[in-house]
Amino acid sequence: MVDVAKAVGADAVAHGCTGKGNDQVRFELTFFALNPELNVVAPWREWDITGREDAIEYAKKHNVPVPVTKKSIYSRDRNLWHLSHEGDILEDPANEPKKDMYMMTVDPEDAPNEPEYLEIGIVSGVPVSLDGKELSPATLLAQLNEIGGRHGVGRIDMVENRLVGMKSRGIYETPGGTILFTAVRELETLTLDRETMQFKDTMALKYAELVYAGRWFDPLRESMDAFMENITKDTTGSVRLKLYKGSVSVVGRKSPYSLYREDISSFESGEIYNQADAAGFIRLYGLPMRVRAMLEKGL
Repeated sequence: MVDVAKAVGADAVAHGCTGKGNDQVRFELTFFALNPELNVVAPWREWDITGREDAIEYAKKHNVPVPVTKKSIYSRDRNLWHLSHEGDILEDPANEPKKDMYMMTVDPEDAPNEPEYLEIGIVSGVPVSLDGKELSPATLLAQLNEIGGRHGVGRIDMVENRLVGMKSRGIYETPGGTILFTAVRELETLTLDRETMQFKDTMALKYAELVYAGRWFDPLRESMDAFMENITKDTTGSVRLKLYKGSVSVVGRKSPYSLYREDISSFESGEIYNQADAAGFIRLYGLPMRVRAMLEKGL
């Protein structure tokens, strides 16, 4: 939008976000970051239309076709990664979503009775292939949306805390995203050490918060990307998954950079790990607990 505004010489851009959501913040912070001189027009914050029923009446009065009715008045947003549903009966968090609301995924109860297996190839933390065939990111995600959707994968029902202060309930469909997240996360368990994984998890929460709050162009987000790229440079390999009636199960994983050593981890005897060494480790590791117990018992 900013590029188009510059190309046509416009001094303003517009968006259709309401005054209650997070998306208005995401749009406008991005406008500020890329061109702080642009003016922003946000009709939902200015006109007399106060809700979706008013908007439907306005559209009807002016012969503007819209894909919703007062009987099905969901607010939906869609991109390659997900489809979200809000409004209508979902505004009461106690209500179960209607079966016909979903558009990307079948009901898990109606999904195929046979599981489907697939293998995701990953290079430096980035998914690059499906069942050995290299695909562009967009094509890979689109195919996984289709595959996961027919198995009822990726339905998320949640109450979230909006940036503007209120809580909201939404239903998300993200079959491809669920599959990719599961695959990458699982490969990391092979290639990252414990401390790095724990710190990455801590950073992931902050990263998600920045993106959720519209701070994509924040210097902190860019710096975190550089860190993530470094620690996942060896997260290369493949993960085999099983899709079945709404679930994604990991059934295999392998990597040339795996930190897993069967000769160390095996329950059978091994030369590298001497089980007798564990006794000394446990005594030292548990020393603070022993000291406290001695104090409490007057020893």
